[in-house]
Amino acid sequence: MNEKLTQWIDAHFDEEVAFLQQVLRVPTDTPPGNNAPHADTVAELVKAWGWEAEKHAVPEQRVRDYGMESITNLIVRRPYGAGGPTIALNAHGDVVPPGDGWTKPPYGGLIEDGYIYGRAAAVSKSDFATYIFATRALEALGVPLKGGIELHFTYDEEFGGLLGPGWLLEQKLTKPDLVMAAGFSYNIVTAHNACLQLEITVHGKSGHGAMPETGHDALQAATKILSAIYGQLPELKKVKSNVPGIDSPTMLVGRIDGGTNTNVVPGKVVMKMDRRMIPEEDPVAVEAQVRALIEEAVRGEPGIRLEIRRLLLSHALRPLPGADQLVASLRRNAKEVLGEEITAQGTPLYADARLYGEHGIPAVLYGAGPRSVPESNAKKADEKLSLDDLRKATKVVALTLLDLLAAD
Repeated sequence: MNEKLTQWIDAHFDEEVAFLQQVLRVPTDTPPGNNAPHADTVAELVKAWGWEAEKHAVPEQRVRDYGMESITNLIVRRPYGAGGPTIALNAHGDVVPPGDGWTKPPYGGLIEDGYIYGRAAAVSKSDFATYIFATRALEALGVPLKGGIELHFTYDEEFGGLLGPGWLLEQKLTKPDLVMAAGFSYNIVTAHNACLQLEITVHGKSGHGAMPETGHDALQAATKILSAIYGQLPELKKVKSNVPGIDSPTMLVGRIDGGTNTNVVPGKVVMKMDRRMIPEEDPVAVEAQVRALIEEAVRGEPGIRLEIRRLLLSHALRPLPGADQLVASLRRNAKEVLGEEITAQGTPLYADARLYGEHGIPAVLYGAGPRSVPESNAKKADEKLSLDDLRKATKVVALTLLDLLAAD
């Protein structure tokens, strides 16, 4: 039966690659985040196999208040017989903008030397193809199945997931028993860091550059905040996680905007900071500590006022009971397909799979990709995916679905 399953994937692999090219060619740059057209395209494509994609549009005002333009999340439900688990396969379609430096068209789906190129070729439109064709292969076997599969194609990972999987869960549109979310072929992610992002606005008062005493320099105050934040890094390095693959917490300021002109005392500076938390940390306590650190840095500064706005507070993904059977099956099938043992460990990145975990649903990350993020050029120019890794990951996922859903 396993051989028949993998043979079907080989026989339909050209079709799978062509499907991936189609989903790569519809831009989903986030920001601005106009992602509904991509969802419409995917919903239309799956009709070719007699599948119906439920469209769950997030209300426009909610999306715009969030900082994006449109989000339509998709659920494709494939119910089988009674008695088995419902497994959700989740990949996200929103992507960071291509940026500069590309030598291949970022939305071309170009194939060259065994690779497919394009924004989201590796993260994570590739797994739209992986999960769909693994499911099709399973159903093509024609054997009795139990439980069911739900394909969740969502469009809010780059902003945190609250209007992606978070929306589907909040609206009680789904409650699967297990989740497999987009990942890479040579490692199963079982845990990941939490993330706090803050926007810090330092208000001062503009003044003429020749008479700086007439103003209150917001940038001068901001440098004290920067010193306080970066001064904490040696202490954070001393904190170690017990989860393999995860090291220490991190903190940085990723963006600074401010000032009016070269000869004007800056009256306002806006900074955006990122604090990654290891699974053992309490996100609520960390946020309180970071806010206190920032406020203390400028306490007593004349004419300076602070606004601190939370952009994101994501919790860590932690292993939950039930995930072990999914991990064991993936590892067993990966060894058969890849010819090597693959690891199951944590990652310092964070993903929207955590939202399933927050609802008590065991989730792991596994899909099509190389051994490491840098190899794929994910979020950089010339993002690419080896077609061989796509083929192999599709087989591993299909075999795992067969393990968990085959009727006894």
